Amino acid sequence: MLTLIVLIVILGVLIFVHEFGHFITAKKNGAYVYEFALGMGPKIWGFKRKNDPTQYSLRLFPIGGYCAIAGEDGEDDGSGIKLKKNQYLCNKSIPVRCLILIAGVLMNFITGFVILFASALIWGAPQTESYVGIAPKGYPVSEAGIEVGDRILAINNKKAGSWDKVTLILNLKNDSDTYTFKVKKADGEIKEYEITPKVEKDKAGNETKVFGIGQDPKRHKGIIFAFKYAFKKFFTIIYTMWAIIINLITGNISLNALSGPIGIYSVVGEARHTSVESILYLTAYLSINLGFMNILPFPAFDGGRVMLLIIEAIRKKKMNPKIENAINSIGFALLMLLMIIISIKDVINLIHK
Repeated sequence: MLTLIVLIVILGVLIFVHEFGHFITAKKNGAYVYEFALGMGPKIWGFKRKNDPTQYSLRLFPIGGYCAIAGEDGEDDGSGIKLKKNQYLCNKSIPVRCLILIAGVLMNFITGFVILFASALIWGAPQTESYVGIAPKGYPVSEAGIEVGDRILAINNKKAGSWDKVTLILNLKNDSDTYTFKVKKADGEIKEYEITPKVEKDKAGNETKVFGIGQDPKRHKGIIFAFKYAFKKFFTIIYTMWAIIINLITGNISLNALSGPIGIYSVVGEARHTSVESILYLTAYLSINLGFMNILPFPAFDGGRVMLLIIEAIRKKKMNPKIENAINSIGFALLMLLMIIISIKDVINLIHK
């Protein structure tokens, strides 16, 4: 139950931050906001502020939320409220509409960066470079000759300057059972090692490659180190997400690598039993993830809507609202189908744990 509460709080914060970005930018640019809601489904509580027509609501199901802006689907949005022409989002300039659409993404990115910075300031900035900090005896890496203090430069001819990149490469599909590690030794010598990982199976039959290698646990204190860590980690997470999408398309990563709400629930449970720092890192990671996914040029995402605005700017003609709604509805349906498939996979894995 506590894990579920932590998950709801994390998702609630991230969704609130995202929707608040849309909300405050819409308000500042004169667009009328019907409702700002946290949660989905029936309204259980709400209020209006003095001299502010927006309805602020808390809804029954604590997953999701929305900012209902006038004119998202044209002036005839069925609200029955008569507004001035310039209060409709659809009548704003293309730059203003783009700004309102990407404001949620920017807020998620800022939130993720701030959490990473604050965490590093409190507990110290972890080592992000790919120095070997753990190489226990009896595992493939140590048996091959790689030692603590060595720096991994590349794996299978792919640059691996950070631990996130090391992790990503080791999880890519590999036609060979052997991985080529290019390593810089403590004395500066460059060596290559051929390593065959152990393969272990869980109760669900999922295979895991075990190399026996870990990150350097060294930490650096101070505001400068905290800022550098947050900056590097932010862009490394972005790079990793982009690489995952590309490799999903090419088939180098299977769909099993993705997780839905149920999979995230398991990760939150593990983080909760580890430390507050782990929970904060997960929150930052999910915030950046949410922002990144929303900026992708796919229908129903903010990025997809921005793409339609770019097309509108090129055509110098507004798109038919019915066509735009149909495109977004199809995109949303495909996303829901993907979410169902991933959730079924997550349930199977949870049962067999």
